[in-house]
Amino acid sequence: MTSSTVISTSRADRESRLPAAASALLLGLFILYGVGFALGQGDVLHNAAHDTRHTMVFPCH
Repeated sequence: MTSSTVISTSRADRESRLPAAASALLLGLFILYGVGFALGQGDVLHNAAHDTRHTMVFPCH
């Protein structure tokens, strides 16, 4: 196996994961802001997310 084969395989692998990573990032941001600014029963969603962040020892304020 030559070094050019390794580099091209690595690049192809990285390019195939890029759409999945971008989709996961966008979904995560949508959920984060959706819960943070939910209308109607927003307090319930916000408090549940807040408690979950505290449970996972993630600083939130």
